[in-house]
Amino acid sequence: MSQLSLNKLFNSGLRWIWLTVLVLIIDQWTKLWANEALAGGQIIEVMPHFDFRLAYNYGAAFSFLADAGGWQTWALSIFAIVISIVLLVWLSRLKHTERWLSIALALVLSGAIGNVYDRLSYGYVIDFIDWYVSKSGYHWPAFNIADAAISIGAVMLIIESLFFNHDDKDSEMVKRTGSDKKPSPNKKSESKSK
Repeated sequence: MSQLSLNKLFNSGLRWIWLTVLVLIIDQWTKLWANEALAGGQIIEVMPHFDFRLAYNYGAAFSFLADAGGWQTWALSIFAIVISIVLLVWLSRLKHTERWLSIALALVLSGAIGNVYDRLSYGYVIDFIDWYVSKSGYHWPAFNIADAAISIGAVMLIIESLFFNHDDKDSEMVKRTGSDKKPSPNKKSESKSK
């Protein structure tokens, strides 16, 4: 790797790619564990309202399109690959100081890659985390670490869009003048006329 590409990596949002890799490793390891430990209908009760229970998801989130006949595996995989490329490009264009946004994108990227790997390797996504109200009552759809990473990243993106300053000109103005007030156009024209 050249010095230029290392500088690009460490001076952009790509410096958080390690988080993508870490979450991806944890996701794949836990799915392999679940596939073996929970085979044959085995259920591990973790605590009240929370079990490990193996489920294969042939569709998208919440098993949407699960009964679509097989085309959804390829469509969802292509969609996830395109989204992953977009996220990588977006990360590469972020400044290294944009930590919150970089972490959010790194989490979504890890989840997208983790689930697309499952779809292309097995034809389904391995889910095993089961939250429920009661054993015989409502169960939240089973999910996995990749799904959790996507959800956390998505919530972070919403928070970032609602509460973080996005106007670079205004933030630059605050840095230069110590004020968040923009100079009025009248004051500029008044000073020029004097």
